[in-house]
Amino acid sequence: MKVKKKAIVVIVFTLKVLIMMSSSSNVSSAALYLLGDSSVDCGDNTLFYPIFHHNLSLHPCNGSDSSLLPHFLAEKMGFPYTPPFLTQNGTLQGLLNGLNFGSAQATIMNVPTGDHPLQSLNQQLRQVFETFQLLELQLSPENAHHFIKSSVFYLSFGKDDYANLFLRNSSGIRFKYGGHAFAHVLVNEMVRVMRNLYAANVRKIVCMGILPLGCAPRILWERHNTTDIGVGDATRECVGEVNLRVLEYNTMLEERVVELNSELSEAQIVFCDVYQGIMKIIENPTRYGFEEVKMACCGLGPYGGMAGCVDPGLACHDASTHVWWDLYNPTPAVNSLLADSAWFGQPMPNICRPVTVQELATAPILPRLA
Repeated sequence: MKVKKKAIVVIVFTLKVLIMMSSSSNVSSAALYLLGDSSVDCGDNTLFYPIFHHNLSLHPCNGSDSSLLPHFLAEKMGFPYTPPFLTQNGTLQGLLNGLNFGSAQATIMNVPTGDHPLQSLNQQLRQVFETFQLLELQLSPENAHHFIKSSVFYLSFGKDDYANLFLRNSSGIRFKYGGHAFAHVLVNEMVRVMRNLYAANVRKIVCMGILPLGCAPRILWERHNTTDIGVGDATRECVGEVNLRVLEYNTMLEERVVELNSELSEAQIVFCDVYQGIMKIIENPTRYGFEEVKMACCGLGPYGGMAGCVDPGLACHDASTHVWWDLYNPTPAVNSLLADSAWFGQPMPNICRPVTVQELATAPILPRLA
């Protein structure tokens, strides 16, 4: 009986893939897969996160993953909530619904912190390839490859790498790398991963830049206690050196995305500049409905940056008026605004380039060039 039931499930979902393949326009994406840090995961996908959350918040989200930018985008794509990788049981239905491989502790580099290594980009990539193997086992290789090509893969990394670089209790990477060299190493790793995904039949990728960390409450608190991490901007008190390093990384990453789109004939990679979007809000908060641009809604100490959100009960009365939820993460109101801009190109145009996420999601798969 169990074998028969499994066979029925396989047939149903194989038909789903075949219908998608036979579509004359090939305009709808099959699923959304997420890789990243606390910008995609609130800790649900990180083993023992309450114990090993390090410099991050115990509650890095206002409620759940559904308050994060990629989950607003998933809703616009018509996809259900993207479940954490650790909760899936290997069923075909679970795999085809999309997965969140992200971890609130994720970094691009494999940098151990204390006795517990951060869950890196490479670890998440291995989980992606395990998922691809399961898809090929449960579907035919041809159907699995087409499903992967038709899905959108969302990459959001780098925030915690730079946070570690500038925190006083970082793991020594600040002394190992200069600013340009550090950006070069991180961008090369991101490019390597995108190439590996492409080799595994991934074609549609959303590659996120890093937000303006120099304006985040934790960095402001560090600057409040030491002058080692640079001077701030006179108008909004952002830490200039940190933002310049982040801009260097973002610029380098976007340049490489342009190169990959040109080099890989079927690639459709979109770079989304969340730095630009959040800076527009910080520089003109009332235009977008915000009041507080420096203080974390949930945190302790100056700027709410000394300690992260240890209990949501300590949060501000109205998070929608704040830009920052905790040490480094924006509020759901900011994430929603960024998602609208990434999807529609409004109210903040051109933060995703060369096309919007909506245009990427609805684009047909590019033909292979001879």
